[in-house]
Amino acid sequence: MAAQRRFLPFAVGIALVAWVGAAGAETPVRTPYRIAVSGSAVRGLKDAPVTIVEFSDFQCPYCAKAAHTIDEVLKAYPLEANFVYKNFPLPMHPNAEPAARAALAAGRQGKFWEMHDQLFAHSDDLSPAKLREIAGKLGLDTARFDADMNSADVKSQLDLEVRQGKWAGVRGTPTFFINDRMAQTSTAQGLKALVAEELKHSRHE
Repeated sequence: MAAQRRFLPFAVGIALVAWVGAAGAETPVRTPYRIAVSGSAVRGLKDAPVTIVEFSDFQCPYCAKAAHTIDEVLKAYPLEANFVYKNFPLPMHPNAEPAARAALAAGRQGKFWEMHDQLFAHSDDLSPAKLREIAGKLGLDTARFDADMNSADVKSQLDLEVRQGKWAGVRGTPTFFINDRMAQTSTAQGLKALVAEELKHSRHE
């Protein structure tokens, strides 16, 4: 565990956890994954001991609720945890992929989180016109925004994040990872408990 943490802030050790019952006890069986966070948006201190990674979809109503959940978790652990957002647009949501590209394009002008918040606030209308309207209201250079949205670099970043999610076993959204574990919860209470558990382990290493 300690060796894995040395990869932060450039990478975070990720593992899927399968619990196997044996003689009345549960033993964690870990298949390690390491999801690079370099190039992705980070909210909070980059050298925080706990990194929360979310694979998310801007058209997913559960992800919109999860955005408020993450705010609550970071408010509880402002120095101990940071948050990395990874795009994982689902095929069933036709506007999710353009919205993901919009967020990445806004990030190239330093406004990823502002766009992130607005996309979730308008998740019921992510039409091309709405994306451009939001970009204008955020003060973005809209010509550059349009070009970046359709650029090979933004598409490459989006494709990378989707591949990272698939490699890590993501099947739906939102899916959270806390340091080296896939979270089996998406509630604020559950995520805060997992952060507290990671902090407790780190103090005993």
